[in-house]
Amino acid sequence: MDWVVLYLNRATKDLYRVMGEEAPPELRLLFLDAGGPDEIREKLPQADAILIADAALTAEMILRASRLKMVQHQGVGYERIDVKALAKAGVPLALCPAGTAEAVGEHTVLLMLAALKRLVAAHASMVAGQWLMWELRPSTRDLHGKTVGLIGFGRTGRAVAKRLRGFDVRLIVNDPYITLSEREKAEFGVTLVEKDALLREADIVSLHVPLTEETRHLIAGPELQRMKREAVLINVSRGGVTDQDALYEALRERRILGAGLDVYSPEPLPAGHPLTRLDNVVLTPHVAAGTLDAFRAKMRFALGNIARFKGGEEPLERAPTPSARVPGT
Repeated sequence: MDWVVLYLNRATKDLYRVMGEEAPPELRLLFLDAGGPDEIREKLPQADAILIADAALTAEMILRASRLKMVQHQGVGYERIDVKALAKAGVPLALCPAGTAEAVGEHTVLLMLAALKRLVAAHASMVAGQWLMWELRPSTRDLHGKTVGLIGFGRTGRAVAKRLRGFDVRLIVNDPYITLSEREKAEFGVTLVEKDALLREADIVSLHVPLTEETRHLIAGPELQRMKREAVLINVSRGGVTDQDALYEALRERRILGAGLDVYSPEPLPAGHPLTRLDNVVLTPHVAAGTLDAFRAKMRFALGNIARFKGGEEPLERAPTPSARVPGT
């Protein structure tokens, strides 16, 4: 018998079509229409598996999903899923690294360049009929020759390191959960340093960690004070990894040069948020891993993994137990 896979996020018709193209024949996809609480409550009992992106999955929802056999995340950040309730119900949670690292790696470099070159301000001035050929020069910088500090050196951190090699930067890394051989250090061109040293030395600080109790507000007021006044902060991990209010004040007071952000707390970022009024920050709406290419790769892996479990095999990329620590993503 086919399994019903409930997609617990609302997307576009084009993305639903991609999901249908990638779904194995033994899976039947069930989508949300309006996505309201009543509709979700109605459809949960039909689900043999749940495929989820950034939606919440609570203990109450898990109990209501009486046929639930597996939860498959389409990414790697699962802080909104009640993993203890899943464990109690005996339902495995699997993650999906496919497509994420490459897309996030590219987007990270994009934000670095956009922040350093003040791309958004340059574009906006052109649209407004201004020609700021000379006015922008004092506030723009090159990426070439800079020291880039990566906090977290899992899949996405390594993808960023690979893409930065051609810019002739100095790469320093802080991640307490990894060890690198001399061969690996040479391969990625990185030096491992303590967090305080990274904050002091880096011209660009880029965050690549999951959101846990340990990493919440990993970058707050004290850390921002340690950064160079010419430094740029990049966050493509989770909004809660930074103290967003402290970051806003640091940007407003020009205590750091700028920032490139793809994630926020809360999400969506409210309209008119103070961050949107700053001219030294580049904002994107949590799309780093959201390209069409990445989405297709994710669906191929995620739906294939559900079919694998349906066929009696252990799911790939099973999430750690609730008590386990998770290194950089």
